[in-house]
Amino acid sequence: MSKEQKSKESSIYDAIFDVVRCVPKGRVTSYGAVAAAIGAASGARVVGYAMNNCAGAKPKVPAHRVVNRNGLLTGKHHFSPPEKMQQLLEKEGVKVKEDKVVDFDKLFWDPITELSF
Repeated sequence: MSKEQKSKESSIYDAIFDVVRCVPKGRVTSYGAVAAAIGAASGARVVGYAMNNCAGAKPKVPAHRVVNRNGLLTGKHHFSPPEKMQQLLEKEGVKVKEDKVVDFDKLFWDPITELSF
């Protein structure tokens, strides 16, 4: 990867991290909603890559609050142990049943409507 490509990836990741840091405790958002908020409407996969690479980011990035468009904890395999994602959500009052956020529509936080872009 060239220096320019790394810089571009870092810039995109920083934008993604900034949006995810805004998700309030007890709420969730989706990979696609974050992608749309940064102007990358078809970039849900990039958001997933960013969440997988946010461990050392400062300030911390609450990656556990990002789920798929149906409320499924598809990123749980990137937590150690995989149950950690659900545990972190439940600690914030988010109920999870069979790897899916209960009341997803009610708890969904849409960065486009919640943040001023």
